[in-house]
Amino acid sequence: MPTLDLPDCKLNYIIDDHTDAWTNPETVLFVHGFTECTEAWRAWVPHFSRRYRMIRIDQRGFGQSTPVPKDYPLDTARYVADLVAIIKSIGNGRVHVVGGKSGGISVLSLAAQHPELVNTITVSCSPVTPPNADGWIPEMERDGVRSWALRTQRERMGSSMPQAGIDWWSDMMGRTPMSTVYAYMRWVSGIDIREDIKKIQCPVLVIGTDTARRGRGIFESWQKTIPHSELAILPIDGYHAAGTDPDRTAAVALDFIARRST
Repeated sequence: MPTLDLPDCKLNYIIDDHTDAWTNPETVLFVHGFTECTEAWRAWVPHFSRRYRMIRIDQRGFGQSTPVPKDYPLDTARYVADLVAIIKSIGNGRVHVVGGKSGGISVLSLAAQHPELVNTITVSCSPVTPPNADGWIPEMERDGVRSWALRTQRERMGSSMPQAGIDWWSDMMGRTPMSTVYAYMRWVSGIDIREDIKKIQCPVLVIGTDTARRGRGIFESWQKTIPHSELAILPIDGYHAAGTDPDRTAAVALDFIARRST
């Protein structure tokens, strides 16, 4: 796998490009959420790679990127800097960016701080304030990351996900190093980007679902503060639309990018 070598980290990435060889396609960068990796977007590849040059990354600490120590000072600035480095190194100019769940925190912050690098952004089921993670770390310490993922998976994925899918996602998420969990949860438990997102000037699509964990009202409350933004609430009873129904969610994202691309 190719990597981008940074001073204290190797960032793993995958490029999927099945566009016509004689064209010059735009690039779309994909940023996964907590305890995920590039594989979280695998079902999106057939939808996007024929029309766009896709870059899927393993965020710092996850997948095949370098794990971070337990006491590593992760913060939003660090993750945004990683995205800037990827875009400047292999983005071929301004890019579209898609973020899933907590991956959207860095994507929204990137758009607010570096408008010169971003054409559009799409965030799927992303928080802008700390998620409710009470008891997660003690559970992972006791039972392991995979056990935690399996226990929480049905709420995340909803009733339509088959058990084989629940197991696959739990296996993938369960490979996250515990040291990364400590550093990531320390960061995400203190985030609040509600003021930052008001500065975003590029077109923004916010995809959400209406669940007990993150309902329509929560998404509406901050989406409407972003200029040039749209909200799409999908009829899915889980809070990970990009994973539960990648075909529908990818179609909504593709339509938005086609309509709003500059």
